[in-house]
Amino acid sequence: MIEIEHLTVRFGPSIAVRDVSLTVRDGESFGLVGESGSGKSTLLRSIMNLNRDWDGRIAINGLDAHATPRKRLAREIQMVFQDPYASLHPRYVVGEQIAEPMRINRMADIERRTVELLELIGLGAKFRFRFPHELSGGQRQRVSIARALALEPKILLLDEPTSALDVSIQAEILNLLNRLRGELGLTFVIVSHDLAVISYMCDRLAVMRNAELVETLTREALRARDIRSDYTRALVAAS
Repeated sequence: MIEIEHLTVRFGPSIAVRDVSLTVRDGESFGLVGESGSGKSTLLRSIMNLNRDWDGRIAINGLDAHATPRKRLAREIQMVFQDPYASLHPRYVVGEQIAEPMRINRMADIERRTVELLELIGLGAKFRFRFPHELSGGQRQRVSIARALALEPKILLLDEPTSALDVSIQAEILNLLNRLRGELGLTFVIVSHDLAVISYMCDRLAVMRNAELVETLTREALRARDIRSDYTRALVAAS
């Protein structure tokens, strides 16, 4: 579903991602881990084409990310951001924010689809007319997930989706995401500092350090500590 070849991302003279290659299979949940500043979120945003200054190749379900119009890519891939307080507009009701991508793409049965999405994430139709400030952090993140699913994408990019939430709420959101992946046949790429989250959610993971890919592991290798890199061993020990 995602093919990345020799990706390098620059911000002026600084290199944020250096010569990274990886693939994510259909239906897989793939994790990205590493210390702050290692390039994880930059890699995610480049896949989503939010960063435009990159070299290499990114293909999304066979579509060239540079050559494909953003509106077309949006039907294949969507992103859920870290902060549920910042990612929703404070002056629009929840239903309108979920419906907006569908209106832009001129989809049919928008009202019905909005209610279906609210029910899918466990909130229900009564939340359509609430503002973000009337919701808890976990409820806001559920709305962000519903909005990301509005265009029926095949891939979700999740940038630290639970790190801004209370521990008790984190488990609810992770279980919701796992359920949605199974029911909708989604492919995930998840960025997290928390190796426990990655171990729970992901089939495989890539470890990044200083803008470079250190190694790729399966979940089983991570749990068995079958690790090649000293840096990954230190990361596991620290967590």
